[in-house]
Amino acid sequence: MRVGVVDIGTNSTRLLVADVDDGRVEEIERRSTVTRLGQGVDASGRLDDAAIDRVFEVLNGYREELDRLDCDATTGVLTSAVRDAANGHEFAEQVHDRYGFDARTIDGDTEAQLTFAGATAQRERDDDTALLVVDIGGGSTELVVGSGGRVSFHVSTQAGVVRQSERHLHGDPPAAEELRAVADDVRGLIDRGVPEGVRESAAEAIAVAGTPTSCAAIDLRLDPYDPARVEGHVLSLDTLEALLERLTAMPLDERREVTGLHPDRSGVIVPGIVILLEVMRHFGLARVTASEHDILWGAALERARRS
Repeated sequence: MRVGVVDIGTNSTRLLVADVDDGRVEEIERRSTVTRLGQGVDASGRLDDAAIDRVFEVLNGYREELDRLDCDATTGVLTSAVRDAANGHEFAEQVHDRYGFDARTIDGDTEAQLTFAGATAQRERDDDTALLVVDIGGGSTELVVGSGGRVSFHVSTQAGVVRQSERHLHGDPPAAEELRAVADDVRGLIDRGVPEGVRESAAEAIAVAGTPTSCAAIDLRLDPYDPARVEGHVLSLDTLEALLERLTAMPLDERREVTGLHPDRSGVIVPGIVILLEVMRHFGLARVTASEHDILWGAALERARRS
């Protein structure tokens, strides 16, 4: 069946249209637009009207695309910013009423399950490798550990790129002490949220969402972006450390010109890399595999199963 999925996140609003058959996902259309819905939520506790309007403008186009591609079913997932905002429920109802999506604000447990399902969709079901899936979002970072398609541990931390940027990064380029503040904050969140035994158990890692895929595109010097080449690209700790050093030396205007980095992501790529590095260090991992197969895939698989 053909499934359309909309993911309304803290930093981006994304679309996937895919044909799903017996656990296999074939992408037909995929889009991502930076809408910054979560801008200011950490301080105000509410979704901003201008941010909501940005999301609605993008959803107008997505609704047209879903209709054009004749989807059998549609679904929507709303994550960290909407969960955290006092007016999040009202916003979710507007999305449902305006666009007809089977939209829901998902809790951390559901987000972890869907993310893990998407990231591991192409792995063998009997693969018992202890796998860490890292999903770095705008408002939160999900850390999910499991094997054989089953989740054994997950935690949602407030280590999102927008949240960390608003809390700590104010210079252009950011000062060394600001970067240390992000690292310290993230380190504390992981220490408190992930037991040492869980950290020691993970043998491999897959990282999804804009930070790792952007890092892969920069490492590969992709212009234009090529998801087929990004999928499965391995990023080492050394590569990410060198990339962080390079990007933090640039003001924002220069980062916008970096080959492989979409200009809309230039403002949050630095905290994203800091987060990814801290996760890898805490889990004792020397490398991570970037993947396009994320919560969109997981939500598509789940929606197909419910039909």
